[in-house]
Amino acid sequence: MMGMDQKPQGSLFHIGIDMEKRVRANHPLRKVRERIDFDFTYSEVKDRYGHNGNVSIPPPVILKLMLLLIFYNVRSERELMDTLPERMDWMWFLGYDLETVIPNHSVLSKARKRWGEEVFRSFFERVVLQCVESGLVDGRKIFVDSSLVDADASNNSIIDTKNLKQQLHRNYRKLESRLAEAGERTSSPRKYRKTNDRYMSTTDPDAGIVNRGKAKLTYQVHRAVDGQSEIITATDAAPGDVNEASLMLPLLDQHNEITGLKAATIVCDSKYGTIENFLACHDRGIQAHTPDLHEVAVKRMKKQGLFSEDCFVYDPVGDTYRCPAGNFLKPKSLHRNRSGRDYAAPKKICAACGLRDQCTKNKTGRTIMRHLRQADLEMMREASRSPESKRDIRTRQHLMERSFARATRYNFDRARWRGLWKMKIQEYMTCAIQNIQVLISQATKRKNCAVARASAWSNRLITSVFFLLLALWSSNAPLRRRYALVECAFQKTESIA
Repeated sequence: MMGMDQKPQGSLFHIGIDMEKRVRANHPLRKVRERIDFDFTYSEVKDRYGHNGNVSIPPPVILKLMLLLIFYNVRSERELMDTLPERMDWMWFLGYDLETVIPNHSVLSKARKRWGEEVFRSFFERVVLQCVESGLVDGRKIFVDSSLVDADASNNSIIDTKNLKQQLHRNYRKLESRLAEAGERTSSPRKYRKTNDRYMSTTDPDAGIVNRGKAKLTYQVHRAVDGQSEIITATDAAPGDVNEASLMLPLLDQHNEITGLKAATIVCDSKYGTIENFLACHDRGIQAHTPDLHEVAVKRMKKQGLFSEDCFVYDPVGDTYRCPAGNFLKPKSLHRNRSGRDYAAPKKICAACGLRDQCTKNKTGRTIMRHLRQADLEMMREASRSPESKRDIRTRQHLMERSFARATRYNFDRARWRGLWKMKIQEYMTCAIQNIQVLISQATKRKNCAVARASAWSNRLITSVFFLLLALWSSNAPLRRRYALVECAFQKTESIA
């Protein structure tokens, strides 16, 4: 007889429901809850709340909600709160039960505005420090790179601030007030100078316009990754049109400060290979394994059929350069703002030179600029061309691509909110989650290795006891045979010790 589906009658009372038993033992949130401390937020934000009025949601719960939002890549905070009653594992992670009232989605946006970016940065730093204490960070060599993130704004919101028509628009005053509020709200002491201040978005004024095939409103996130376990030890965010080279030293300082370990080598791509970065690394005693932008200029000149600066020989005694035609270029002018000196030959000699077409297209002749610290610069450039440096540069390409690729599961490539300080919050939380994943996976591997070692120890112990019993049992066997069995048992026991 065919059975029919009987709709069960809803229970009037639920007694003895244990949320702890409803979450499986190997659930990722269980591991996060065991290893990560969220209660530090009480001391971090206590000065941001009053002593009377409505009671807020506990700060650890707010931080956990932010982690769930990014860890499970929920599209919005409203959807997070709508889904929360359906997910018993999320409820357990937050410390809720079935009867707990779900807060309104606006508590997250209000908390971000009240807290600022400092609390989330502190959370990221605490996770990094925990990775250092677990032995997952070597600290001596870091890899640095950046990646563009699409802003949550349309290209239709871009206006020309120099256009009088835009300034006469009735909503322009609202835009100015919004920019003023954004400037007051930004708590980071580091100031970024955008390369394009004329055009900006009315929706997200902090976003930069980057044209790589198609103009887009973007941010740029920068990371420093340790090579041992690929822990992200430093991170920052800036508008998309900010020069990447200016973020290398701040990332290095952040790495040293958070980990307490001084990096001896920094590995970057050619965008960071500026004169300023090379000399700064020289002054700090750090190896800069990065392609030199000077080599890019040399290849470009050779492609144009012109002599590169390497074809000009410098004479330190006479402080002159000798060109391929045999003429001498003498000091011409000093540029203190660029910390360099120009060298040039007399115009008449340069104009009558037979190799002029291969030397320069400038009407006034060829000019060579020499840095005031050229010797230190050449030493750093020579080290950047070493086999070790080239090997690190190849490693950096795969390592950093992995770091950014793993972040795509958390909606890394698009900003969730508008504003630079909110973009930093998103990056801090994303990097913290990636580090937590490594921290948990390494702890699981160590636990499995410990179990394997204990099992091997037990097997060797059983084997040694077996040989001893076999020696006693073989009392009628030749003495040489019994001696061999006893010796084998002692070898097994020594291997256990």
